[in-house]
Amino acid sequence: MTTLSTALVKRLEDPRLFRQYAYVNGKWTHGEGGREEAVYDPATSEAIGHIPLLEANQIIAAVDAAEAAFVHWRALRADERCERLLAWYDLIQANREDLATIMTLEQGKPLPDARGEVEYGASFVRWFAEEGKRTYGETIPSHIPNASLGTIKEPVGIAAMITPWNFPLAMITRKAAAALAAGCPVIVKPANETPFTALALAELAERAGIPEGIFNVVLGEPAEVSKILCGEPRIRALSFTGSTRVGRLLIEQSANTVKRLSLELGGNAPFIVGPDMDPKEAAYAAVAAKFQTAGQDCLAANRILVHESIHDEFVAQFTERMAALTVGNGLHGEVDLGPLIHRQAVEKAAAVVDDAISKGATLIAGDQSQAPGDNFFMPVLLTGVTPKMKVWREENFAPVAGITAYSSDDEVIDMANDTEYGLAAYIYTHDIRRIWKLMRALEYGMVSVNSVKMTGPPVPFGGVKQSGLGREGGATGIDEYLETKYYCLGALGSVSGS
Repeated sequence: MTTLSTALVKRLEDPRLFRQYAYVNGKWTHGEGGREEAVYDPATSEAIGHIPLLEANQIIAAVDAAEAAFVHWRALRADERCERLLAWYDLIQANREDLATIMTLEQGKPLPDARGEVEYGASFVRWFAEEGKRTYGETIPSHIPNASLGTIKEPVGIAAMITPWNFPLAMITRKAAAALAAGCPVIVKPANETPFTALALAELAERAGIPEGIFNVVLGEPAEVSKILCGEPRIRALSFTGSTRVGRLLIEQSANTVKRLSLELGGNAPFIVGPDMDPKEAAYAAVAAKFQTAGQDCLAANRILVHESIHDEFVAQFTERMAALTVGNGLHGEVDLGPLIHRQAVEKAAAVVDDAISKGATLIAGDQSQAPGDNFFMPVLLTGVTPKMKVWREENFAPVAGITAYSSDDEVIDMANDTEYGLAAYIYTHDIRRIWKLMRALEYGMVSVNSVKMTGPPVPFGGVKQSGLGREGGATGIDEYLETKYYCLGALGSVSGS
């Protein structure tokens, strides 16, 4: 172990949760080719530990293991799978502090936010443990003489999951718990930036009695692993959270095997403030919506659209509230924003700001000389943002807020919909007529009115347009991993038509 990983283990109540191996078929696995990659603490740029980069045959071995285990797992009663998932849930909750510590060290988010993610991620395990017992079929009134018609739900098969670094625990549990409850074995490929949270989940899954081959965590070069997972015909479902660019590539790579795809892709969320809102109330909500996870969140408010009648006061209140945010190492004290995931993210954020200023935006706040380290980016506020700027057109995934004034509801609807993305939108107004008009007109999969918080286990999470396919969570989340089988039971001796 490196010096820092030794120090990390000493911080943990249960050092066995920190694993520097892949997890395949119930075994902790080294890479056969000897390749490995360092994982860094983004707050300090120090190496936390190392992970193996598996060879192609080792990824295929995970598929072999999942295929062999599938026969037994799908045969279990739903309540038996439920018991194992609830045991996993209990262990995640019992080890919340260690999981949060690991997450903060590899992802950078403040420790209270990491604790919140553990709680949030665990909630999906509990939800789908119970939802698995409600995968009902239907009885169909028969149009065929002397026949009974109906449907049953069956697991689709092996499910692969490619998960992001911004929510290294919750994006796994939201996908994997649904698949496991449906009766599917899973192969998880976490982001190389944040693998240790996933591996800790694997350790807890093993302790919970989830059989070998049912929950696998593979590590490797992202492009190599995704190509294998997409091209492997025995993998029947693929779930991915990440950029639209990568999502398009995965669609192409999965075409030959016609997989069930669940894709949660990029966002470009508008935050619309009506003329009747208290500027301070709305500004404080906008700050919360923009700077969650240091802006590295697909739900983060990306374009803040404020009615011209309250624009100036809103900007003043936003500036004041933003200035109160603290930036620093997530393990140290009361910190609101941790670092960005790596230096390239900082450089991209700076380029977005420079682009906006060069095209006429006004920099209200955001002194980068105050950044406490190489991977930190101080919160930025820009006004006069227009559609020709990157900060408008692209998901900036950084603590960069852009504000634009509008004059009418029709105008703001057009402005909000002026994007290829359609994941989430926020509306702040007390006018019920405006709420209904905007909520129906906005081309987004999720709309939150007068609330920053919108997600959770009962929610069908997902977008439209190029923000993805399918839904995660809610009553529909488990359907991504189920096939509907129709049956026709004819009476013996009868002759049935087609």
